[in-house]
Amino acid sequence: MYKVQKIAKIVSLTLVFVLLNTFVFAAKPKNQYVKITTIKGDVYLKLYNETPKHRDNFLKLVKEGTLNQTLFHRVIKNFMIQGGDPTSKTAKAGDLLGEGDLGYRIDAEFDTTLFHKRGVLAAARDNNPAKASSSCQFYIVQGKKYTDKELDQIEQYRLEGKKIPAYQREIYKTIGGTPFLDRNYTVFGEVVKGLEMVDAIADVKVDRNNRPLEDIKMQVTLMKPREIKKLKLKN
Repeated sequence: MYKVQKIAKIVSLTLVFVLLNTFVFAAKPKNQYVKITTIKGDVYLKLYNETPKHRDNFLKLVKEGTLNQTLFHRVIKNFMIQGGDPTSKTAKAGDLLGEGDLGYRIDAEFDTTLFHKRGVLAAARDNNPAKASSSCQFYIVQGKKYTDKELDQIEQYRLEGKKIPAYQREIYKTIGGTPFLDRNYTVFGEVVKGLEMVDAIADVKVDRNNRPLEDIKMQVTLMKPREIKKLKLKN
């Protein structure tokens, strides 16, 4: 009888432990990381849990291999590098790119704590009133540093009078970014390692449509726990 009671107690405690862990992980999803590999190097990106629609859509694209072999087709130095157009996989030299999609949009997920600092991952979009994002095209910000005077002008003329928070101003002045895109395009991740790749791509020669003269294809993979641990990323 004693052994039976002891076993029952152990089973009960185990179930409680499992349920508690299930609740904790359900309430707070783990961070998800992806790796983009190119001829210019690798970049590692953390996807924000604060933007679940964009996070889950990007993870779906990565798992399905949709982004593999697409190009970084639009590159503007001191601004950003853009890719993910599915038509770029078979594009010929000189073809105009940037109009391809997967037939749907993602609702905008604006968060005042997520802004266009250097190294963020954000969703491209067409000119739609709801500011909904492209299903597959994205960009990574290279950006530049701004002065207070320049930020004042951006507030007045590009952000319709909305103020840039003091701590974000400091980041735009010391680290850089693209503040005029705030509240207009959804930011849903950031570079945690490999900004050198972004700088290298931003520095390539481009044609009149800002397409690199040399094709820069990408391979995008979901990082495994052992890779995350090896790079000492928070999870």
